[in-house]
Amino acid sequence: MQVNLLLDKQGPTISKYIYGQFAEHLGRCIYEGVWVGKDSDIPNVNGIRKDVVAALKNIQVPVVRWPGGCFADEYHWKDGIGPVENRSTIVNTHWGGVTENNHFGTHEFLELIRQLECEAYVNGNVGSGNVQEMQEWVEYMTMNGESPMANLRRENGQEEAWKVEFFGVGNENWGCGGNMRPEYYADLYRRYQTYVRKYGEHNIYKIACGPNVDDYNWTEVLMKNAARFMDGLSLHHYSIPTRVWQDKGNALNFPEEQWYSVLEHAQYMDELITKHSTIMDKYDPEKRVGLIVDEWGSWYNVEPGTNPGFLYQQNTIRDAMLAAITLNIFHKHADRVHMANIAQMVNVLQSMILTEGEKMIKTPTYHVFDLYKHHQDAELVDSYGDESNHVTYTASKKDGKLTVSLCNYDLTETREITLSRKEGEFVVVEAEYITANTMDAHNTFEQPDVVAKKEFTSYIMEKDTLKVTLAPMSVASIVTKVN
Repeated sequence: MQVNLLLDKQGPTISKYIYGQFAEHLGRCIYEGVWVGKDSDIPNVNGIRKDVVAALKNIQVPVVRWPGGCFADEYHWKDGIGPVENRSTIVNTHWGGVTENNHFGTHEFLELIRQLECEAYVNGNVGSGNVQEMQEWVEYMTMNGESPMANLRRENGQEEAWKVEFFGVGNENWGCGGNMRPEYYADLYRRYQTYVRKYGEHNIYKIACGPNVDDYNWTEVLMKNAARFMDGLSLHHYSIPTRVWQDKGNALNFPEEQWYSVLEHAQYMDELITKHSTIMDKYDPEKRVGLIVDEWGSWYNVEPGTNPGFLYQQNTIRDAMLAAITLNIFHKHADRVHMANIAQMVNVLQSMILTEGEKMIKTPTYHVFDLYKHHQDAELVDSYGDESNHVTYTASKKDGKLTVSLCNYDLTETREITLSRKEGEFVVVEAEYITANTMDAHNTFEQPDVVAKKEFTSYIMEKDTLKVTLAPMSVASIVTKVN
C-alpha cells in the first residue's frame, strides 16, 4: 500500500475538542468512577479520584460533557447545590431506576474540570425544565457581579464565577428529551437559547440538539429555522455489531463476523457526517456552525451479572480499532466537526477507564486516545495513494512534527505500507503502538496490561520514504520531524 503525503498543502485544523469525553449520571460513571466523596479511603482530592484524574490528564482530555444524555432533561440543578446533607434525592428513571443523593452537582463537576484543566460542556434541561431554570443556571455559573444567582453561588462557597465554554440546549429531544418534532424543537431552541446569556466577556458556545443518526429531515428543519442562533448542532451514532437493540452482541467471546460488522457500522459515521454536512452547507456555507458528535462509540450487551441499566461492558482490542477508525473519520471532516465526545468516560459503554473499588485499569480505547493526542489542534495533512481493505490512516503536523497514525484492523493479514513525501526526509522521533493476539484481548484488574502501549520498531527509513510493517489488529502512531 502506497500513501503520498502532501505536506505543502494547507489543511484544516483538527480541533482538540474532537477528543472530548462524555460523563453522564449513568451506572458507575460519576458515582464510584469519578466521585467517591471526601471521606472515602480511595485517594481523592475534594471527593474526586486522584488515579482517574491523573490518567485522564495524561491523554489531555480537552472537554467533558455533563450531566447527560437522557439524564440531562430530567436534571434540576438546584437539587445539586448547597450542603450535601440538605440536597434532594433524584430517581434516575432512564438508567437503572436508582435513587441518587445528588452529592455530585454543579460545584463538583466544575471542580473536576478544574482538576483536569479542561473545558466544561454543560447540557441544559429542555424536556422537563423551564426557561427560567436554564437562565438561572447559566447566571449561577458565569455571573461575576452582584445578582441573586451569583450571590447564591457565593453562599455555597464559590466566590468567582466559572468559565463555561459550551452549553447544550436539550439532549435527544426527538426521543428521551421530550419526543418532539423538529419544527417544535426548533422554536423551543430559539426561545431557550435566548436566555443562555453572556454575563461576562466570554461568549458561551451554544449547541442545539441535532439528529438521531440518519434523520436528515431534523437537520434540514433545524438549520433552516435556527442556524443563526446556534454555534453547534449535535449528532449521535453508536456502533452495534448486530444492529439489533434487543441483542446487540457481546463485548467478549464474539464471533468473527461481529468483529467486522461493528467496525463497518463505525465507518458509517463517514456517510452520516458527509450527508448532514451537505445539508448544513446549504444554510451555512462558511461552516460557522460546528457538527458536534457528542455521543459515539460501541454499544454491546451489558456484562452478565451487572445491572442492565448501568451499561457496563468490557473493552477489547476491537474497540481500539473502532476508536482509531472513528477518529480518522473526524479528522477527515475537521472543517465541520468541531467537537466529539466518546460515550462514556468511566465504567459505561466504550470507556477510557474501568474501576472496581480502589482498583483502576486503562482500556485499549484509552491507549488509542493516548497514541492520537499528537493530533490535537494539529493541521490535517492531505494525501493520496492506494486504498487497502482493513487499513485506515491519518496524518497531521504541529510544532515542527509530522504524526502519522495507522490502523490495520484485519484479523490475520500483516500490511506493508509505504509513506512518501515530496520534500524532506523522514526522521522518526517517536513511534508507539498497541496490538493483540486474540480479537477479544482486553485488560482486567488481575492483568491490567494485556493490551498496552509499546515502542514500535517495524519500519525502515529511506530518505523520503518510510516503509511500515503493521501486524493485524494494530494501531500505531509515528512522529517524525517535518523538515
